Amino acid sequence: MFFLENKLRFNKLSIGEQMLVVFLLFIFFGLNIGFAQQSDIYIKAGILYDSEQNELLRNKVIHVKNTEIVSVGTIEMIPENAEIIDLSAYTVLPGFIDAHTHVLFSQDATEDFSEHSIHSLTMESDALRTLRGYKRAKSYLDVGITSVKDLGNSGLFLDVALRDAINEGTIEGPRIFASGPIMGATGGQVYGVSPKHQNLIDLEYRIINGVEDAQIAVREHVNQKVDLIKICADNIPNNTHLSIDEMKAIVKTANSYGLTVVAHSITNQSAWNAIQAGVSGIEHGFKLADSTLTLMAQKEVFLVPTENSRTYMKTYSKLASFDDGDLGWVDNYIDRMKGRLTRVIAKGVTIVAGSDNYTDIGGTRGESSIDMFRAYFEAGMKPLDILQSATYLSAFNLNMKNDIGVLKAQAKADIIAVKGDITKNFISTIEAIVFVMKDGDIYKSDIKQINKSK
Repeated sequence: MFFLENKLRFNKLSIGEQMLVVFLLFIFFGLNIGFAQQSDIYIKAGILYDSEQNELLRNKVIHVKNTEIVSVGTIEMIPENAEIIDLSAYTVLPGFIDAHTHVLFSQDATEDFSEHSIHSLTMESDALRTLRGYKRAKSYLDVGITSVKDLGNSGLFLDVALRDAINEGTIEGPRIFASGPIMGATGGQVYGVSPKHQNLIDLEYRIINGVEDAQIAVREHVNQKVDLIKICADNIPNNTHLSIDEMKAIVKTANSYGLTVVAHSITNQSAWNAIQAGVSGIEHGFKLADSTLTLMAQKEVFLVPTENSRTYMKTYSKLASFDDGDLGWVDNYIDRMKGRLTRVIAKGVTIVAGSDNYTDIGGTRGESSIDMFRAYFEAGMKPLDILQSATYLSAFNLNMKNDIGVLKAQAKADIIAVKGDITKNFISTIEAIVFVMKDGDIYKSDIKQINKSK
């Protein structure tokens, strides 16, 4: 009745008066909607990790509005009746970045990589593969990883589709930087496939055949809106590899579109070739010589050393049914890892943290990813240096240094908190995630979330 009466009154007004009423109502509701969307939160940080300066600061406050950080200051900046998240008993950090993931690929410890790849391509629909990838992606948030660099083994741009679904809010997950299919030489990394079935490899890799084809491949990826390009500088255990000219063509074309190129490399020679071709980073780099590390430092090429901890390797060995009496190789692996990272640090090469954990050893993908912190720590890296590798340095090399991996004004509100002393008890603390925020939304909180200031 109320609306009917007012409608009759409205109809009696002149056209000009009706337009004025509509205009005033629009302003009123527009302003109210605008105010409703405002969301100011003040986070009290007992200890705050400044990833740019690589230092810990005490008693800071982070002002978050909607999806971004407005400012970082002291408690005096908190206004009366403000919404406060009290993390004064914790260490507050930027959301972690895992710079080497394969969200849409998983295999058991007993499975052969090549056989599982072919099985996945022929027996698993894109829809099922993507849904399984979504479950893995969501688990990264649980451990404080708010961004990942996803580097192929994801079908024909399923990583891009997953990224877009997360960005638009359809599903929950970390911010994904997607490479699309890996570019490689004949055969890709899938070995043992008969000649008549080589076409199956095209469903997982973009096989490059010459300089002109390399340029075309980049344009194809650009058209699918990838965030970066990944190449295989070598195809071990296949014997093929990209030529330096092909890699140069990829880098030059990608750079012309504002994209960087990273290179999978196992051998020293392939890494040397990729660096000469102009790549921005080397992924893995297990056999890098000192001369190659020197060149990387000179050209500011970063390294993502994908390593695993002793605990991870022993679990893997058990699941793979290795003989308990023949685990000396684990000790040798750890020794090699320590030696390599010691040389990398001594040469001044930038280390960016990445897990490359796609083998199911129990637990979630996020939990498996966090093992990279344990591995780097066991290799002798200092706690704050590990944190910087998983935050600011990773963001810097994604050309996102002002957006993620940092706690400062205008950065994304990707904020996490851990319980413990990060310098004295690094591993137990880094695994004690009590709070996770991404883009201003809270995904995990083991604390009393919000209270009002006096």
